[in-house]
Amino acid sequence: MGRVGVLLLNLGGPDKLEDVQPFLYNLFSDPEIIRLPFSWLQKPLAWFIATRRSKTSQENYRKIGGGSPLRQITEAQGEALKEQLAQIGEEANIYVGMRYWHPYTEEAIAQIVADGIEQLVILPLYPQFSISTSGSSYRLLEKLWQENPKFQQIEYSVIASWYKQPGYLQAMAELIAQELDQLENPDEGHIFFSAHGVPKSYVEEAGDPYQQEIEECTQLIMQTLNRPNPHTLAYQSRVGPVEWLQPYTEEAIEDLAHKGVNNLVVVPISFVSEHIETLEEIDIEYREVAEEAGIKNFRRVPALNVHPVFIQALANLTIDALKSPSISLAQVNQMKKKVKIYPPERWEWGITTSAEIWNGRIAMLGFLALMIEILTGHGLLHAVGLL
Repeated sequence: MGRVGVLLLNLGGPDKLEDVQPFLYNLFSDPEIIRLPFSWLQKPLAWFIATRRSKTSQENYRKIGGGSPLRQITEAQGEALKEQLAQIGEEANIYVGMRYWHPYTEEAIAQIVADGIEQLVILPLYPQFSISTSGSSYRLLEKLWQENPKFQQIEYSVIASWYKQPGYLQAMAELIAQELDQLENPDEGHIFFSAHGVPKSYVEEAGDPYQQEIEECTQLIMQTLNRPNPHTLAYQSRVGPVEWLQPYTEEAIEDLAHKGVNNLVVVPISFVSEHIETLEEIDIEYREVAEEAGIKNFRRVPALNVHPVFIQALANLTIDALKSPSISLAQVNQMKKKVKIYPPERWEWGITTSAEIWNGRIAMLGFLALMIEILTGHGLLHAVGLL
């Protein structure tokens, strides 16, 4: 076996407030999912929306310290993984490839080539697969591999999703148990799993397995936890006029409050690192929703970050990938068909103030469609000098 590398994939996030606008521009410039009728409109519209949203987004990042901690946490996870692999006799270089901010995936691949890596494990830090998260990075990687002969010399294997990994489930169960045990009566705590949402059309039209994997993952965590507590699964961060996976987190919280739930333990099931959706959206926005609805005790399970059992799980995934037959990008990067970019006739808005979202390329999907109609219909693009 030649030199081994592990590429950790994640969304990325602005390191400081000045990075917010260019980060948003990168999100909205991506044509992979947000397919506009005219390609020349993509970047001007991305600039327009990023400019309009940057101030609000900066305020949200200011609430959590002035920037996203995602890069630092991901790099810490990489260092911990490297140490864990070394302990079991596997020397490997760890690389971080972010989709929309530094270090970009392209930068990571260039370093992998420069370091002479011969065998690469591609490991997304998304436990559940979605065409809008892992799938987006896979499409980018496949494009890079096709364009550069140097990349094609690297033997690689892709890990599509890993929500069934026993160590991951155990780490999640341990963190939930720790929060439950802080309650006066642990058995009365209602476990509330909050997953990032995706438009319903991704599941029904494009065949995205995300919803099925999230639901199965929730059940597996509850089985591993092995406690009698009731639980609920809901989806957060919906944006735009299209219908998203339901139930929606804020509505589910209010419904539980009306049913008399007083102790809510929120679990960010689709996130393995703290970022704006846990630190701002859950800890601030949804806490406020819960308190206003009458829930007296709102607790949030921390993200996995560098939990030792979780890091061991990543090491086990890496070793298994190295020992098993290789899985190519083409094998995991499949959609049944392209989804529509335009919304249905019903326009249902549910805008969250969060900006850094792990499937950020689609989070403004409906908003983009609306902006196209407004801007082109009233000539505003010309008015602001974009055309």
